[in-house]
Amino acid sequence: MPDRRRFLQSTSTLIAGGAVLSSFGKQPFGIFKNKILPGEQINIAAIGINGMGWSDLTAALKVPGVNLVALCDVDKNVLDKRMTELSKMPARTGTDGNVDASKVKTYGDYRKLLEQKDIDAVIIGTPDHWHALIMMHACEAGKHVYVEKPVGNSIEECRAMVAAQKRYNKIVQAGQWQRSQQHFRDAVDFIKTGQLGNIRTVKVWCYQGWMKPGPKVPDSDPPAGVDYKMWLGPAQLKKFNSSRFHFNFRWFWDYAGGLMTDWGVHLMDYAVFGMNADVPKSVSALGGPFAYPELYQEAPDTMGALYEFDKFNLIWDHAMGIDNGLFGKDHGIAFIGNNGTLELDRGGWEVIEERGSKNKVKVERKKPTDNGLDKHWQNFIAAIKSGKQEDLNCPISTGAHIATVCQLGNIAFRSQQKITWDKVNQKFSDQGLNEKYLKAHYHNGYVLPKI
Repeated sequence: MPDRRRFLQSTSTLIAGGAVLSSFGKQPFGIFKNKILPGEQINIAAIGINGMGWSDLTAALKVPGVNLVALCDVDKNVLDKRMTELSKMPARTGTDGNVDASKVKTYGDYRKLLEQKDIDAVIIGTPDHWHALIMMHACEAGKHVYVEKPVGNSIEECRAMVAAQKRYNKIVQAGQWQRSQQHFRDAVDFIKTGQLGNIRTVKVWCYQGWMKPGPKVPDSDPPAGVDYKMWLGPAQLKKFNSSRFHFNFRWFWDYAGGLMTDWGVHLMDYAVFGMNADVPKSVSALGGPFAYPELYQEAPDTMGALYEFDKFNLIWDHAMGIDNGLFGKDHGIAFIGNNGTLELDRGGWEVIEERGSKNKVKVERKKPTDNGLDKHWQNFIAAIKSGKQEDLNCPISTGAHIATVCQLGNIAFRSQQKITWDKVNQKFSDQGLNEKYLKAHYHNGYVLPKI
């Protein structure tokens, strides 16, 4: 277990001339609370609260015994907005989580928040390029972690996050909440029965008509209240542009991976999970800014990727600006077997019979009966109380696995070549790809901790 000095050294080197963490006290990290009893209150904090971080927090507060003690965001405007919303909530205890806005501390720097000793668990809802560092530092500081998807913005980050969880032995849940929703799990259970017959092809599609990048606008000064240098963190130093900020960060490689990692980690997760697959042998991809060439983006708004696994092919297809995907749905996963096709999405699942098969199988549509995000949080809190990482529905290892699979698709697109993956050595067969795309390239004095 690392001591205070080594943690301070690792964090103080993050920003040249930046703020240094003050003392956490004399205790080694990770032992502020070695065990949380089943009936004990759990204090949580949220880091990054503009989007899913706030959705996660509201779901967390539905769980009995969860108490909000701190919020953090680099945009004071967002922080003030959320505190106003909290102040309008009635203070409550017992049936739901505890909310008392007057007792919630606020921060602009997550490192200061991690000094707060009474925090048991943190939510990480920042842009993707911050997930790894904050998760690793939170575990080192003795906190359990709920980290939004995709867990890492590079394959190297994903590996480091898994290693950090093992080293510091904290409960870390990835925010792929579909892993906790019953109808998704029921669909996978049906696939395991073998009734679909041999599944040779899995199709995954994500058509999002409402999504589009921001307009091309001049660079400008950051809005008042925004700590832009902290927002950039380990990303390349670039002038502020409103069309790269907040929601639109996901269309730029420095911060995220476009639709492939934004929605792909949800959908591709169940495609790979349903087939009980590991990693592909090869991937090829193509696409481009076909829908919105006049808007500001790096990630493609239209993209197809072909994944070669040992016994089946997986086809990914995404398009912004279109809602009418396969089966008339804007997203989904189709397991195409000799006897029938199972179609799965957030609205339910069904099996469509194969007319030419002697072993026909058909299942009428099964609709969801629960809230996946709420159940994911119930699962996370239960695992904290049990102290068992294996109780999680989506541990960090699962999140890292599918983030890696999605990164492979993006790397095939960005490199414009068919890539092959060496499963044994966990690298590309092309050494040039390893240097350019495998590693996390950090800037501005930030360093990915070595675990």
